[in-house]
Amino acid sequence: MTPTSVVSRANLELVEDYQRRWREDPGSVDESWRNFFEGYDLGASLLNPEAAAFGSSPPPAQQAVKAVTRLVDAYREMGHNLADLDPLKLTPRRQSDEQLELASFGLSEADLDRDFYSKLGAESHGTLREILKVLRETYCRTIGVEFMHIRDLEIRRWLFERMEPVRNHPRFDLKQKRRIIYKLNEAELFETFLHKNFVGQKRFSLEGGEMLIPLLDAIIERGGSRGVQEIVMGMPHRGRLNVLANILHKPYGLIFSEFEGNMPETVAGDGDVKYHLGFSADHVTQDRQTVHLTLTPNPSHLEAVDPVVEGRMRAKQRQSKDALRKAGVPILIHGDAAFAGQGLVAETLNLSQLPGYRTGGTIHVVVNNQIGFTTSPSEGRSTRYCTDVAKMIEVPIFHVNGEDPEAVVYVGELAMDFRQQFGRDVVIDMVCYRRHGHNEGDEPGFTQPLMYDNIKNRISIRELYTEQLVMSGELSSKEAETIAETFADKLGQVLEEVKREGIEPRTVSPGYASGPWSELTPKFSFEPVETGVSYETLKEVTAVYADPPGGFTPNHKLVRIFQNRVKTVEERGAVEWSHAEALAFGSLLKEGTPVRLSGQDSRRGTFSQRHAVLIDQMTAQPWVPLNNLGSGQAQFCVYDSLLSEAAVLGFDYGYSLDEPNMLIMWEAQFGDFANGAQVIVDQFIASAESKWGRGSGLVMLLPHGYEGQGPEHSSARLERFLQLCAEENIQVCVPSTPAQYFHMLRRQVRRNFRKPLIVMTPKSLLRRKECVSPVDQLVVGGFHDVLDDPTAPKSARRLLLCSGKVYFDLAAKRAEVGKGGDVAIVRLEQPYPFPAEELKRILDGYPDVRDWAWVQEESQNMGAWTFVAPRLEELMGFPFQYVGRDASASPATGSKLVHDREQAELVEAAVGAAVPHLVSATPARALAAAGSRQGVR
Repeated sequence: MTPTSVVSRANLELVEDYQRRWREDPGSVDESWRNFFEGYDLGASLLNPEAAAFGSSPPPAQQAVKAVTRLVDAYREMGHNLADLDPLKLTPRRQSDEQLELASFGLSEADLDRDFYSKLGAESHGTLREILKVLRETYCRTIGVEFMHIRDLEIRRWLFERMEPVRNHPRFDLKQKRRIIYKLNEAELFETFLHKNFVGQKRFSLEGGEMLIPLLDAIIERGGSRGVQEIVMGMPHRGRLNVLANILHKPYGLIFSEFEGNMPETVAGDGDVKYHLGFSADHVTQDRQTVHLTLTPNPSHLEAVDPVVEGRMRAKQRQSKDALRKAGVPILIHGDAAFAGQGLVAETLNLSQLPGYRTGGTIHVVVNNQIGFTTSPSEGRSTRYCTDVAKMIEVPIFHVNGEDPEAVVYVGELAMDFRQQFGRDVVIDMVCYRRHGHNEGDEPGFTQPLMYDNIKNRISIRELYTEQLVMSGELSSKEAETIAETFADKLGQVLEEVKREGIEPRTVSPGYASGPWSELTPKFSFEPVETGVSYETLKEVTAVYADPPGGFTPNHKLVRIFQNRVKTVEERGAVEWSHAEALAFGSLLKEGTPVRLSGQDSRRGTFSQRHAVLIDQMTAQPWVPLNNLGSGQAQFCVYDSLLSEAAVLGFDYGYSLDEPNMLIMWEAQFGDFANGAQVIVDQFIASAESKWGRGSGLVMLLPHGYEGQGPEHSSARLERFLQLCAEENIQVCVPSTPAQYFHMLRRQVRRNFRKPLIVMTPKSLLRRKECVSPVDQLVVGGFHDVLDDPTAPKSARRLLLCSGKVYFDLAAKRAEVGKGGDVAIVRLEQPYPFPAEELKRILDGYPDVRDWAWVQEESQNMGAWTFVAPRLEELMGFPFQYVGRDASASPATGSKLVHDREQAELVEAAVGAAVPHLVSATPARALAAAGSRQGVR
């Protein structure tokens, strides 16, 4: 409610009541009312000069009340500037801030003992001196809070009502304090033990930031008491071994065994370094609640795991029907330099409140070492705090001194409470330091001599807190020694056992161990799968688009399209690409398989082809036809994503890790835009199964094809995906017909294994009249890895092998020049895994062929040529000729005129009367001969 909405004669009593409350306590009404009444008083003072003629004398009571209110708000907003946050004291702590001086509010020391109405004081009033004390204790000690940038007044009120009554100073009982010291002992002594027993080995230790372990423990314990049943975590390598051991309870013996060189086995045997591995385990809290913990494996691209964690949690929330998103919580641990420097952090933060990607709030923990590898904050960011990027989503940021253990734990509990209350992200910036260099063999003194001179002789936080508890009488010296000795002895015994008996390394295949993956195998198979759908189902799916609910006004152009589709199916005609896609989605939904599609503009489709969501032309309300197929159907989830590739692809990949029984697709606006997510492709999609045993059935839809749209809208970089292919890690397909696309999508969730699927989807073929498939091809059969020529006789003398759109250009040219009886065109629909047996069978069916050529639109150093050429030579015993564009630095020309000429030349070269200038070479010889673009070969 705002002043402009209620100020009328009828509401005069209500306005007077708001004004009375404002005069007693300005903070009791929201900001819009405060501004209204202050403006009203200002106007009155201008009309009555006597009211403003006080000179230098103390302000009247009303003016002072408003001044104190502004002072309180200023401390809430800027008190963190005076907080004691840096344990190293590298920069002298600010003792004052001009913006917080009394004079800035029209107050002076003469007002310190005046009494004011304030909820900060005892019994809702107190002197200005008492109010200042509360503010400084709350906001200017070892906890600095940023939250006044949040516009939601309910959130602000909740925060200061939680923080100010306790002065941001926790009151822990002895049991809680003992738990902190136990966890600190585990954290520090574990690192010390590794340092002593595995000399010279990298471990990226947590030393200097050991409070991360009690902090995470407190968050998990608090979560268990607030209904949390599952936590998925992501973190960089620093401190990872400590978190694995002392938070996820990974057996110490397993970790020591990995240091001894016994790495876990994986599906393909590649594995990864020990500080990249994941783990999962149950944690039983002190009040006997079980919280399942998962640490997601990650690469050294520090923040790449962030969206993956979010996607995993979203999938888990869906599986557990956690509609309120309270039972599952993601936790992301960051370094200060990465949080400020990596754009993927901002992209992931931007996911937090979007309908298709929200997970109910993420707890972000920044282990602030005050340094990158060797880069200082002044060279690594343009903001004061490394966490400033999080302000864009208006969430609270708690800065806390990492050498105040109780403050750190208190902030962790408060963060969990906030997340559960509001379903929003929250950030903890734990300011600490890094005792060693970037790794244990590094010399940090080369670049940060003053910092490391400070650190060198600094006693640990465990020793500091132990001394504090001993001095207060809450822990005896002997008990402290016993705790340390007992833990050290335990580690020593475990290591001796490992050296004496060894430990059988756990196979890293958690994706196939239990849950929805337990019925699947990691082994790829060429075994065909029947993916046809009954004619009745195709009719029902088609019909739903043409039958919107009563009162819904669809776009008239779409009405015609959907009516034509109904007619096509009824007459058993030929379906185009988007119709086949809708039939694939709808048939899966009717069979109980959910479908998720996300990407930029995916609901309508980049090329105005999909129309998965219809918009009422009168009300702009959405309607999703495929969610209206009938009772018992699965859900169709389709989302227009934020303008991000890396975060959204990472999210959907993460989703696929925990949901293998759903068709999960990410679509690029144009295929080459996938470049922006290359880290996700390289470090997760292509290699995660080999490194970590994690399977995925994610589908990447990448529009690809040369239509003269220039370098940035032609190529999805097929060559890059093929370069990543090995050990049957991914599938790369270039389907050329709607039926092939239909069966390929259904095959993805009908086989007994899951592999990521990379699809070169079309652009111009979406509407090319030759690119259609009879309805009957959808009723029976399945996907074909290779498509034989449906028209050429087996007596053909020339055979062209190709993939994708160029087939239609070749077929048209062949018909134009009357070469139908002489030239056969075979399509390789799945370049990888390479279907050698099927391809050999088809090629052997042309015994009279004398000219064998691979034809592609892409430049010679791009596309599939360098991938298929050695395989074709091995398969057939002779090299294929190459027909296509010359090698080039850019994927395509920027001139439509030049493009059309090149395309015509390569098609003519492939189908023409003679091909004397074709490259007859293996890839190595072909590339050696390739020069600058001069035309086609």
